[in-house]
Amino acid sequence: MKDPHDILKKPLITEKSTSLLQENKYTFKVDPDANKTEIKQAVESIFKVKVEKVNTMNVKGKKKRVRNIPGRTSDSKKAIVTLKKGDKIEIFEGV
Repeated sequence: MKDPHDILKKPLITEKSTSLLQENKYTFKVDPDANKTEIKQAVESIFKVKVEKVNTMNVKGKKKRVRNIPGRTSDSKKAIVTLKKGDKIEIFEGV
């Protein structure tokens, strides 16, 4: 099994993700090879909470230009984790 800290890369703090906190949904950038059960187990083991549902999406990289040289940002995977009622993740508090 993979290390849970390798599966969850970082929390995503955006305007939409902060509005989802009211619905007990937390957004993370995750490893592109991770599946929903691995993400669920990683969140439960790191934060000691119960996960109800996991939604994932693949995010395509955007085209960028640096000094007139075309390039792309890398593709990534995003997961929205719904927790059971009453559970919270402390890292998102105060955002």
